[in-house]
Amino acid sequence: MRRPIGMVLIGLGAFLLTLAPLVRFYVADQVIVAPLNRYQVTLLESKDATYFDQADLKTKTGVTLQARNTVRGDVRANEGNDDIAVWDSTTNIYDQADPDNPIQIQAFRLAFDRRTSVLTDCCGTHVDGDGGVRMAGAYGLLLPLANVEKKDYPVFDQTTKQTAPMEFNAVEEVQGLTTYRFTQTIPLTKTAAMDAKLPAKMLGLPEDTPAQKVDRYTEAYNTTWVDPRTGVPVKHRKNIRSTVQTEDGKGKMIVAQADLVTVDKDQKAGVDLANSTALKIDAVRSYIPGAAVLLGLILLGVGVFLGLARG
Repeated sequence: MRRPIGMVLIGLGAFLLTLAPLVRFYVADQVIVAPLNRYQVTLLESKDATYFDQADLKTKTGVTLQARNTVRGDVRANEGNDDIAVWDSTTNIYDQADPDNPIQIQAFRLAFDRRTSVLTDCCGTHVDGDGGVRMAGAYGLLLPLANVEKKDYPVFDQTTKQTAPMEFNAVEEVQGLTTYRFTQTIPLTKTAAMDAKLPAKMLGLPEDTPAQKVDRYTEAYNTTWVDPRTGVPVKHRKNIRSTVQTEDGKGKMIVAQADLVTVDKDQKAGVDLANSTALKIDAVRSYIPGAAVLLGLILLGVGVFLGLARG
């Protein structure tokens, strides 16, 4: 009786020992992917900010600006290619004292490889309706999944529609989580041509100067804190300055100046998401294969003992 039981246990042990590397090296690659249906709302806030109120035609200073970012996955937009995730991102920037009147709304669509996080141009990608923007080869809302290194990454900036290096510069703790800090400098860039002319006084020019045609320019210093285990960003800081200025640069006016930082509540939510994602990654990379090897060896040992036993 012991001999047949021993043979069964040997078979089960061998099966588990075969299963362990299969889970570690094949199943893990199939499971560790960005979700198709991401839904996340993040609030950033800047105290002592400045912006030009178009309704009152005056610059307001010392205000609290908030930026509410919503990321929503479009599961049907990948044209049947489940290796690609398509996420829509909308940011609504407003004065905390008047949240119903947005100062600026930014919207863009990203398509990216679910395993590498590298952007691709397909599936209706756009920035504020401009479908001619090229994003392929850069990173967007995520850095590499489960493999973030202490190096620089090319990251697409939706405001200026360009790619700029996101440079690694420190290891820092955010809400108890060890993260990698990356910074990105966006140089002064023309982001829009404006049809209307502005009075010279608003642009800091002599009052007898005729109204001037202006263009909009933006510069920014972006900082992102990323969980290196998962590639999930847990905190953002966007120090932005937007101006309108004349072609010769002599006349200019601040449109918005803010130092937006993710609020504590959403930092903690980002840490929770990173931890839950890391647990899933560890399960398929370590816990399940390790348990399969341990149990397989135990069953194999017991099976051999019973198989060699008499009776």
